[in-house]
Amino acid sequence: MTKIAIITGSTRPNRLNRQVADWVLERANGRGDAAEYELVDIADFDLPLLDEPMPAAWQQYANEHTKAWSAKISEFDGFVFVTPEYNHSLAPALANALSYLNAEWANKAAGIVGYGSAMGVRATEHLRAILSELQVAHVQKHGMFSLFTDFKDFAEFQPTELQAASVDPMFDQLLSWTEAMKTVRQG
Repeated sequence: MTKIAIITGSTRPNRLNRQVADWVLERANGRGDAAEYELVDIADFDLPLLDEPMPAAWQQYANEHTKAWSAKISEFDGFVFVTPEYNHSLAPALANALSYLNAEWANKAAGIVGYGSAMGVRATEHLRAILSELQVAHVQKHGMFSLFTDFKDFAEFQPTELQAASVDPMFDQLLSWTEAMKTVRQG
């Protein structure tokens, strides 16, 4: 069965990110797809600022936190990254988590769900550049949420139905691309 990780993009105390990621997981599980979805919270891996002495491409990991992160990410065929927008870009914790690994990401597919004052569009675009370098096939459609209309009092995630529906085309593309990328990894 196809396994897709829904990966949080923030580790900040009192973050909104976990609410959004939990909602994305619930939405995914409600689709009835032939895929297994799992929430992967980067906060659970306690990754310090990149501290591996060797480049990620060499996969010569020295630290136990990196080995655990590598093992977890290796389990999946595809990903949905849930990213907040910080300073017109993705959250530093997500960029850091991505930088720890290389081969574990390569030749897999990803979708993106972004949120922020500008619906996470700038964070999404910056994340796409990083994913391209890691050889992740990111789908064109993406979920978009506004801090002004999809969060009650800027604190509780309550997406409008219009924006909630934005994730469905992303999942449709992601599932077909994930299957296609399996052939790339096998070939």
